[in-house]
Order: sequence, then structure tokens, then C-alpha cells
Amino acid sequence: MKTVKSNVHYHVGNEPETDMYSEVLNGLRAEKKTISPKYFYDKKGSELFEAITMLAEYYPTRTELFILNKYRDEMAAAIGTDTALVEFGSGSSEKVRTLLEAMPELKEYVPIDISKDFLYQSARALSIEYPHLNVHAVSADYTEKFEVPKLASASKAVFFPGSTIGNFEPHERINFLKMTADFLKPNGGLLIGVDMKKDHAVLNAAYNDSKGITSQFNTNLLNRLNRELLADFNLENFHHHAFYHAEKGRVEMHLVSLKNQTITIGSEQVTFAEGETIHTENSYKFTIEEFQDIAAGCGFTPKKVWVDEKNWFSMHYLMVE
Repeated sequence: MKTVKSNVHYHVGNEPETDMYSEVLNGLRAEKKTISPKYFYDKKGSELFEAITMLAEYYPTRTELFILNKYRDEMAAAIGTDTALVEFGSGSSEKVRTLLEAMPELKEYVPIDISKDFLYQSARALSIEYPHLNVHAVSADYTEKFEVPKLASASKAVFFPGSTIGNFEPHERINFLKMTADFLKPNGGLLIGVDMKKDHAVLNAAYNDSKGITSQFNTNLLNRLNRELLADFNLENFHHHAFYHAEKGRVEMHLVSLKNQTITIGSEQVTFAEGETIHTENSYKFTIEEFQDIAAGCGFTPKKVWVDEKNWFSMHYLMVE
């Protein structure tokens, strides 16, 4: 029987620096309670987010895909041929397929994701679709320092779609962009999706959809804590609340306690006052100039930007020397 050589390779890029229990407990004991949005994405959370991306009110995914499809040849030309394409938070690697179709000469693709099983499954599927590609799947938290295998290409380009950059706090955003610039040296590029400031009604509707899917997505976080951390949250005692904070330029998502209550997490207890919230996510919005100024301060040179006809979403190509 003929053996087919696999073109997918698996690597561990880093191990998490903090455990979920400690991080969640510390966040809930803070003066203003918070939980990192990275904990949204258990299996159910990932499924709910996929459903969110299909909603009429949720414009970012379809708008970014429109831009990718319309300008993919220009993006491919900017990235170049002797380049390894590295995707942060690759997930199912759906969006990158649009780029790959425009880059038949690309030889190396490096998907990076914290969800190891999902990553390996997606990498295997993509390697079958694109047998000419060497796929180096790296399980890692890309927000922390990570390692990738030695690559044959002359330079690297990071693909970071989805407007995930908006979920970082300002200091986190700067640290992340500086770390990415160091990773890309010398002569690397960053193709990144950035959501833009727009009419407040559009933003508020996107995070408060009429079907209540975003509400389910937010409260599913409590289901995960119940299952994985032996907590006893009653979901009926919490309410999804999302709104655009114009002064801070961000959409905020919260879970509001509807009563005075005490929650047990493992062997610890956390008290909630009626009306107190768990701040679960921020999604910052930017003008083109605002984001380019931030990137320039982190070592990048803005090269090209693509937007949709409504100026709702932007994709930037930035380079580092």
C-alpha cells in the first residue's frame, strides 16, 4: 500500500501561564467583577458565536468577508510569495481560505490556536484541501510569548481577522502589537481586521440581537463555570446587558445580578449585590487614523487599508522593518 506523506505538523507553542480557577476567582473578587472573554469559547460558546456571525444585526463577519473577497488579490500581492502565513486564533481556518485561493504559490501556513483538538482537526482538513502547503499547527495562547518551528520562507505575515484586536484593553493592545512586531522582524507584515466607529444604533443592535443569541452566548459563560469549576450560578438570576460607551469608544458586555446572592465556586464563595455586574467583554471601535497611530507607535508602518462601502469595517496591512 502506498503511504501518503502528511503535509501537516503539530507543535506546542506555549503552555498557559495561569489556571482558569485562579484567574476567574481573582476577577470575581476584584472591586469591579470581571471575567476574561477568552472563557466564552467552550464547545457550546463556540457554536453560539458561529450562530451570532449569521445574525442580520451582526455585521462584522459578513462585512470582513466581503472585504476579503473583493480585495484578496491586492492583499496577496502585499503579503508576497516567499512568506509564511501565520494566523492568530485560527479556529476553523475559514476566512484564511479566501486568502489561500489568491496565493497558490504560498508554501507555509501556521495556524495558532489555544484549542488544541479543534486546531488539529482544522489543520488536517485544510492540509487535505491544499496539499502543496506545509501546515504547521501550533497550539498556543498567542497573547503570550510563544514559539513556532523553524520556517523555510524568507519572512512571515500574520493574519489576524475578526476584529479581535478590539477585545484588548489599551495597555494589552500595545503589548500585543509590540510583541507581534518583534515576532515579525525582519520585514514581516500584519493583515488585521479592525471594526470601525459608526452609528450607535448599529453597534447596540449588533450586541443585543432580536433572537437573544448574544444573551445566550454571554450567560453560557456561567454554565461553563458551573461545569468546569464546580460553581452554582443560577442563570435565571443574571441578565445580559450590552451597550456602546461613546466616551470610551467601546461596546461593553455585562452580566447583571438580578438579586443579592452568594455564589459558590469550588470551595470559595463570592457575593453579589442586586444590580452588580460581571464585565465579560469590551469591543473597542476605531477610526482608520486612530488605529494606524496606535500601530505606528508599536513599530509598524501602515501600508494599505481596505474598507467596505459603508465604512463599517477595515482591514489594514502593516509592515515592520
